Amino acid sequence: MAAGVPSRRSMVVLESREPPAHFANAGSPAPDTTLNLKIALTAANRDGLEQKLFDVSTPGNVLYGQHLSYEEAKAFAGPTPDTVQAVTSWLNENGIQNIATTGAFGEWLGFSVPVSTANSLFNANYQQFNEIGGPTKLTRTLTYSIPADLQPHINIVHPSTDFVRVSKGPQFHTPVPSSGSNNTARSLIDPITCDLAITPPCLQDLYGIPTNSATQQTNQLGVSGFLNQWPQHADLQHFLETFANVPSSTSWQLEILDGGSDPQGAENAGIEANLDTQYTLGLANGVPVTFFSVGEDNKDGDLDGFLDLMNFINSQPSPPFVLTTSYGADERDISPGLANQLCDGYMIAGARGVSVIFSSGDGGVSGSQSQSCSSFIPTFPSGCPFLTSVGATQGEEETGASFSGGGFSNIFARPSYQADAVGGYLSTLGNTNANLFNPSGRAYPDVSAQGANFVIVNGGEVGTVDGTSCSAPVFASIIALINDRLIAAGTSPLGFLNPFLYMNPDLLSDITSGDNPGCNTTGFPAKAGWDPVTGLGTPKFESLAAAVGL
Repeated sequence: MAAGVPSRRSMVVLESREPPAHFANAGSPAPDTTLNLKIALTAANRDGLEQKLFDVSTPGNVLYGQHLSYEEAKAFAGPTPDTVQAVTSWLNENGIQNIATTGAFGEWLGFSVPVSTANSLFNANYQQFNEIGGPTKLTRTLTYSIPADLQPHINIVHPSTDFVRVSKGPQFHTPVPSSGSNNTARSLIDPITCDLAITPPCLQDLYGIPTNSATQQTNQLGVSGFLNQWPQHADLQHFLETFANVPSSTSWQLEILDGGSDPQGAENAGIEANLDTQYTLGLANGVPVTFFSVGEDNKDGDLDGFLDLMNFINSQPSPPFVLTTSYGADERDISPGLANQLCDGYMIAGARGVSVIFSSGDGGVSGSQSQSCSSFIPTFPSGCPFLTSVGATQGEEETGASFSGGGFSNIFARPSYQADAVGGYLSTLGNTNANLFNPSGRAYPDVSAQGANFVIVNGGEVGTVDGTSCSAPVFASIIALINDRLIAAGTSPLGFLNPFLYMNPDLLSDITSGDNPGCNTTGFPAKAGWDPVTGLGTPKFESLAAAVGL
């Protein structure tokens, strides 16, 4: 801890926001309250990295599939020595000496100071905020400044102006709907019951997913785990024995970050963690699955785990080729600076050959969860243009699920790869929902998959869950199986998917019915082509595989 009188420089506001809607000011913390802060340093060549991402991810480009190594990515994404020196010197001048360098490429400078020092250093006013009707308590400021001469070197100071609430996650429903059989659990294996409840064989039948085992052990599929959500070996074994065509001895590899863990026992069962591991292992037969258990050490806000996970992934010499995450937040709760910092982390991963996949949210047009609103609420990180967002369908005759999160970002502009598809949709939409969303924003979801009535085993009980949390691991498993074939053929994994998908929309089944209501509206309607309920549509395994030469 350090305290000092800041050197006086010309200051400029870096971030500022209105008071958050879902938090109440709970007063000033004691001046000696410790704040653990981090400064994100600017990249040496951020725009060059974005260009590289699209070069290696766009079919037809001479660099397609030539993903970057760690050292190559570092040359773009790491800070320059001048940037490190400039910011470090300023902190030293203000009595801050114990500075930790973290991140995948040394792009974060961390330090601890009293609130009084932070307020003086950043012209800030850190206050305590409590979530209205919720458990989250944060120390945040509504505005902060940095020296004007350091503006080219600093992206954000974190935590500062973000107010992220903990996601509720999917709900577990018991008992499983009756199929009229004396053995309900076993009968649900039969694809004919897929309109009643979803199991891996249903999805294999619906999307043409192969059941034979993958062969390439270098092909890793990563599953993100947050918020003390822990998968259970006993639940997985029960699930695989009863509902899947996969050996019941199959399991995940565990990677622990930030004091994470994976305790076993029915009382430790996590609905989200069990859902994600049971369906990736139940569908991506033979693909090595790693569960990333991200704990709560050094946390100050729900998105710190997102940051730490991507710093870890991007620091690896051989990151997983697919990373699926079924967590998210409302975009309005996140500062644009933090949103961009995280989004650039996904850009780095994509440039290195990782397919980053996120669920699109479960509130239709009202955000990550259903809530009252006067205008549409985009979700994050689905609005980031460097990942693939997955919405939900339901029923054997697929229709858009009413909860499927979809819409348009207020932070990120529409990327060129979706300009035609989204422009066409907006033309047919006309004045529907006018002034309730940003028509020039990055549109999501990109694709969709089944997301209702998924059978899982949780704490020894068989039940069902709904949500785009179901859809994301399904799509991720399909990509992981295609990667297995690509690697076996001696070629590169798919990496960042969106340019390939938007160039080949006929590789997916177009879903033209359904909508995603919210904010006292019926939301967006699904239509022919891309739409903000089901994206480009649902996967057809063999068509996708054939398009990459398999």
